[in-house]
Amino acid sequence: MAFSLALIIILGLSSDYIFRRIKIPGLVGMLFAGVIVGPYVLGLMSPEMMKVSGDFRKIALIVILLRAGFELRRDTLNRVGRAAVIMSAVPAIFEIFGVVLVAPALLGMTLIEALILGSILAAVSPAVVVPLMIDFMDRGRGNKKGIPTLVLGASSLDDVFVIVLFTVFLGMYGGMEGNLLIRLSTIPVSIVLGIVMGLIPGYLLLRLFQRYDWRPPKRTLVVLGVAVLLTWFEKVCEAWVPMAGLLGVMAIGFIILEKSEPIAHIISQKLKRLWVFAELLLFVLVGAQVNIHVALKAGLAGALVIFLGLIFRSAGTYISLFGTPFTWREKLFCVVAYIPKATVQAAISAVPLAAGVASGEVILAVAVLSIILTAPLGAIGIKVFGERILDHGEHSVYRFKEIRKNLGLPRVGQSVRNKKSGKVWKVIEEKEVWIGDTKQTPAISLRFWNEDSGNGPGTGKTLAGNFKPNDRNFEENWEILYDW
Repeated sequence: MAFSLALIIILGLSSDYIFRRIKIPGLVGMLFAGVIVGPYVLGLMSPEMMKVSGDFRKIALIVILLRAGFELRRDTLNRVGRAAVIMSAVPAIFEIFGVVLVAPALLGMTLIEALILGSILAAVSPAVVVPLMIDFMDRGRGNKKGIPTLVLGASSLDDVFVIVLFTVFLGMYGGMEGNLLIRLSTIPVSIVLGIVMGLIPGYLLLRLFQRYDWRPPKRTLVVLGVAVLLTWFEKVCEAWVPMAGLLGVMAIGFIILEKSEPIAHIISQKLKRLWVFAELLLFVLVGAQVNIHVALKAGLAGALVIFLGLIFRSAGTYISLFGTPFTWREKLFCVVAYIPKATVQAAISAVPLAAGVASGEVILAVAVLSIILTAPLGAIGIKVFGERILDHGEHSVYRFKEIRKNLGLPRVGQSVRNKKSGKVWKVIEEKEVWIGDTKQTPAISLRFWNEDSGNGPGTGKTLAGNFKPNDRNFEENWEILYDW
């Protein structure tokens, strides 16, 4: 397993670098690296690593969904909420309908088997979409209308909706069609319960962090541990009540950001660093799951079913955006962002075969082929269209995040020591400001309180300073003190 981890790190980083150099998203390179070293091509990945691959991929996905939650602002969600709900269902329904129209004739399967195939293909991949949307949000792209937030939220809801449909159609194949309405009713129940089960631990974690001034790495690890437990709790409860655990993971970040932005930004920055390794695990291991020999069995007919389904999906996505303030170019970006498939297809494509579905092998082959075709195509399309279409925003909060990261600034509640005088100060106030008369420059304004000069914040000596993008790193003159 140690050799496999080394392989993932070295090949993942190398392929990421090479693909970025040729202006292709690095995750595409990681996917291809996984395919090549996986058990179905060169077979360099150890069997032990493949056994725990699902757990590693889940943890990596949790990391990126936590980051997504820490970027979800309530005002932006209010703007895109209705469109996100519509986009979570309509495009998938359109794609399933398109697959059902052509799959029986092209692949020789029954109507119910086509429905099962359509429900597998209809899921968009959060593993591909979410990192790219967060990258746009980090750089302030599309902030005016909240387009990345819309796609991010809709893609997460989309998976809940599609997986429920998949279980319904698979149950119908086994003769349990009488439960159709009951199973469909679990969709809103699953969404609401998932969000609530994320908000509760998120709020409790916030109170814990406000009471105890833990160092940022510990806070981040605690949040990650709780998020993993939440997905485990989803599995425990699924026999009695459905719960969208991944939505709960995002809700943890959302509630902390809503109640305490400074604490949320600290954790978000640490998650960003953790994502460097998690990204390698996720995409290389997703690639390793792809059986290219099975995909080739789908042939031209399978590819035709996939692309016809995407045409219907694209029409559904565009229709979902009627009534929004988006231009036709921005709607086109949303259409492209809804193309990638990987996570859900890798997870459930083999289930029909194991359940004894007659066309199980064909369904598996087409699903695997959809990953090979749409994950790279969608990732490249999102990058190209996003750079050309999304607005740059005005005075974006994410420019302040760059200042914090580049200068290594402390947060409210943290203590710092002046390297020259040796005095210890505590950060008691933090503001995002714009300074300058003609050309405004973003800056972080910090106020410090000398802990030995008064009876508490607000008494004794304080000092303040503005930190601009081109200033020296904070830790050249100060040492940030961490308490466990």
